[in-house]
Amino acid sequence: MTYFKTIFLGASLIALAACGTKEKLANEAIITTPQGPVQGISTEDDTIYNFKGLPFAAPPVGDLRWAAPIPAAKWTETYAADTFGNRCMQPGNVEGGFMDRLIEGHGLSGFKTFLIKRAIAAQKPTPMSEDCLYLNVRTGNLPAEGQENKPPQPVMVWIHGGGHQFGAGDFNYYQNNALPKKGVVLVTINYRLGAMGYMAHPALSETDPNGVSGNYGTQDQIAALKWVKDNISAYGGDPNNVTIFGESAGSWSVTELMASPLAKGLFHKAIGESGSSSYHMGQMDGEGVGWPSGYATGVKVADALGLTSPTAQELRAVPAQKLQDIVTEEMSEGFHHIRDGYVFPENVGLAFAKGKYNKVPMLFGYNADEGTLFFPNDPQPTVWLSDVMPGDKAALTAKLSEAYPENAASLVDIYNLDTDFTAGGTQMMGDDIFGVNVRYVARQNEAHGENSFLYFFSRVPPSEKQTLGAFHAAEIPFVFGSYEPILGQSEGDEALAELMQNYWVNFAKNGNPNGDSLPGWPQHKGENWMHLTANTGGASEAQTAIRRNKLDSLEEGLALKLKALDASQNPTAAASAIAAPQ
Repeated sequence: MTYFKTIFLGASLIALAACGTKEKLANEAIITTPQGPVQGISTEDDTIYNFKGLPFAAPPVGDLRWAAPIPAAKWTETYAADTFGNRCMQPGNVEGGFMDRLIEGHGLSGFKTFLIKRAIAAQKPTPMSEDCLYLNVRTGNLPAEGQENKPPQPVMVWIHGGGHQFGAGDFNYYQNNALPKKGVVLVTINYRLGAMGYMAHPALSETDPNGVSGNYGTQDQIAALKWVKDNISAYGGDPNNVTIFGESAGSWSVTELMASPLAKGLFHKAIGESGSSSYHMGQMDGEGVGWPSGYATGVKVADALGLTSPTAQELRAVPAQKLQDIVTEEMSEGFHHIRDGYVFPENVGLAFAKGKYNKVPMLFGYNADEGTLFFPNDPQPTVWLSDVMPGDKAALTAKLSEAYPENAASLVDIYNLDTDFTAGGTQMMGDDIFGVNVRYVARQNEAHGENSFLYFFSRVPPSEKQTLGAFHAAEIPFVFGSYEPILGQSEGDEALAELMQNYWVNFAKNGNPNGDSLPGWPQHKGENWMHLTANTGGASEAQTAIRRNKLDSLEEGLALKLKALDASQNPTAAASAIAAPQ
């Protein structure tokens, strides 16, 4: 099993500094909440207020490190919500050549490229700490002085990406007023990452009331949703109309929350951008058909710290930065959701196959060129094999047969792997990690009686010299209305951003993206997609069977792994719940 070593960088994009945004504490944004009085800040037009750094759980330090989150303390004095909370512990420098590749791939002039690199280098990220369980609320639905409360608005809770290893809810691309101006309350959250968020260890399980460990990041996300249920009314939001949405690992998280019974009833719709955790198959203990077990990874961490058979107290006494410093790339492969029988009775893929998940309307999709940022660092066209090398058709077919026994030869042909391994492998990587998995969960959702809408995003940067295509995370600024014009922006881009924001907000309001005279977006029904595009010569419109042959062929690998996982957990079962592609 290979994790693509740069995949957790996708959500970083280019977090350019906000230009000229003026914010100040606002008396009109002093509100009474169940936690206590809170004062937010006014944004540039004084119609949207931002409440930064609200604690949704107690600091996970001391005995609360590697423990389920507990509610934050309340207060009586007015809380000044004018500063973002700390980022959770994460690698300090993991970019390598990724950021240069991302900037240069837009095909801009040398001067613009220089300016962007300088702007990024000048940024100072939010401080990093274990004390990091904070969220932010943007709302335009506070009552004016002397007025009664307005009707509550739908709530959209954003879960950031970063491979469960890095990121934060305060990235500039997530902090924008476009969605609140269209009538929703926007919540962006932090959650524990990497070893702090996902490490399991037998000693930690011994001290847990449910006898489990790991999955703390998921439990943080659930705690944030509980905070929304209890508090969002004070900010003008409707706790009975909550949409969770995220990109990359944030989209993994959406499917993870759908698969966890602990999150039942805390959200009502789900949007996933470029990610589904259906191919993550780790177990708390034991083999996960090739995935590292949580316990094995935790033991590696303890060994690196020089701790043999440590107690939970000894593990919790290790300074946070020391712990972060010893984490290796190999260890990070084990810091994801694991089946523990409590937070996750089933891994995500099997939960969706068996209908054992929180069923809600879904809007999912992926981008046409997901692999362009990652393939140069890890030139493997499939998630299931770690040693695919360029070669002739016979050699490539033989190798791919290990994961795709029925479709190996057709995959070589479909992606032209034997004639251009880099170009074909880049496309195959994106379809295998993202396309197959988002389509899989959407179809399973339909099979179990809920509505699913799928999109395919193919917008490319407007420069003729661009080389990125519709790269991983490229859709984020279109959803949030936070695209930086310096990167190149066409009239088609502006129209696409407006279109996507309307679709996303309609879905958050009604569970259906259609309305407002928008181009019709049919339910998936096994074949329908909304093709979202700009700068390609095409129009955004509904299409059928996008990349069907490719995704059908690739889905064999996922289906076989899920069947093997199911068989390992249920050796006496008469038949597998995993269906072949339709």
